[in-house]
Amino acid sequence: MRSNPQPQEVYRHFNGNLYQIVTLAEHSESGETMVIYQALYGDYRAYARPLEMFMEPVDRNKYPEVLQEYRFELQNLQGEAAEQVKTEQIEIEQEETKQLEKEQVEDNENIEGVDPLVMEFLGADTCEQRLRILAGLHHRIDDHMITTMAVAIDVEIEDGDTEDRFEQLRHCLLTMRRFESNR
Repeated sequence: MRSNPQPQEVYRHFNGNLYQIVTLAEHSESGETMVIYQALYGDYRAYARPLEMFMEPVDRNKYPEVLQEYRFELQNLQGEAAEQVKTEQIEIEQEETKQLEKEQVEDNENIEGVDPLVMEFLGADTCEQRLRILAGLHHRIDDHMITTMAVAIDVEIEDGDTEDRFEQLRHCLLTMRRFESNR
């Protein structure tokens, strides 16, 4: 018998994606135990799945090519291994940001003098998207970009060193993300 998932543990889905356990919860109507977990890739969405389904073996009739025994398997990620996963996720996000930047350059060729990623930031729907775009701009950001993005999210960033202003904007977005609803 496998032990129940615990908060902060990392599991690999049989498709290869990694997820971190947030908590176990009780369904308010049925009383069924639910696993609340968050993707460690893409937009870091949170999901809920019945514990029984989370722990079940892979359906060999439906997925005969899968090597993993269970739908989700615990990854013993501690210390350096956990840091490696985080590093890999950051690298994936940076690559996604570069690809987005390339696509936006092509899409926004008619907008003179405005960085395509700034335009994407202005049109982003979530703080998570804005944080990824901001990370992609870090190596070339200037004070004008920071001011434009700060105005777009209705915050005031103090004058000063560009790197300090970048960190202030990033901190504001991180704070806003904590209170952002996914409904």
